[in-house]
Amino acid sequence: MATEKSAPGATDETTISLQRSIYDPGYVNAMSHFYRGELGRIMVWRQRLDITTNWAITSSTAIITIAFSNRDVPHIIFFFNLAIVWVMLWIEARRYRFYDAFRARVRMLEAHFLVPMVMENRQMLQGEWKKLVCEDLILPSFKISKLEAVGRRLKRNYVFIFILIMVAWITKIFLHADHAMDNLPGFYHSLRVGHIPSWLVAFVFVATFASVIGITIYVGKKTSGEISEFGAHRSLWRI
Repeated sequence: MATEKSAPGATDETTISLQRSIYDPGYVNAMSHFYRGELGRIMVWRQRLDITTNWAITSSTAIITIAFSNRDVPHIIFFFNLAIVWVMLWIEARRYRFYDAFRARVRMLEAHFLVPMVMENRQMLQGEWKKLVCEDLILPSFKISKLEAVGRRLKRNYVFIFILIMVAWITKIFLHADHAMDNLPGFYHSLRVGHIPSWLVAFVFVATFASVIGITIYVGKKTSGEISEFGAHRSLWRI
């Protein structure tokens, strides 16, 4: 009987100890500095994402301006524009994987540390989030694949850049063609530039368009993204 009575008391003491630990000044201070440090880190990586996007936009703007300012500039210049933007997208996707890895830590702290602090409810702490954060600190790992990173950056920014380049490419062909294009064969013949055959130019154009749209749709359906829209399960709160 004595053992049966001591078990509830021990449980109560453990619960009180756990309830107090989250309000311990040293623990809260350390976690607050850790959160601020991780937040500053993801902001640095977020700025690096903007840099590559700006490079892609600047290079595309310069090439489009050159292409339309001089009739003698061949439309194949947009091929190099696509190549530059693909390189920028690949670099930005690599940077985005680092950004997402550190953002995952911040979201973990916000969901499992800040929310219980705001709600003053220890019971909201579920799972082994502390262990997961410590494991990620010891052995950092990416949280998304390369394809998903490319798809997210395409969906956010680069799909519009690619569409603009392709529209400018077609417009350049129609405006500065050597002969009238009254039908589809005439347009196909106008794709030829020097020793570059029409089929190769058409292949690059169609392959780029299909890849951009396909990856964007595939990743959009497979992943939820960084931020979800307001739905029926969330209140439209106002500050």
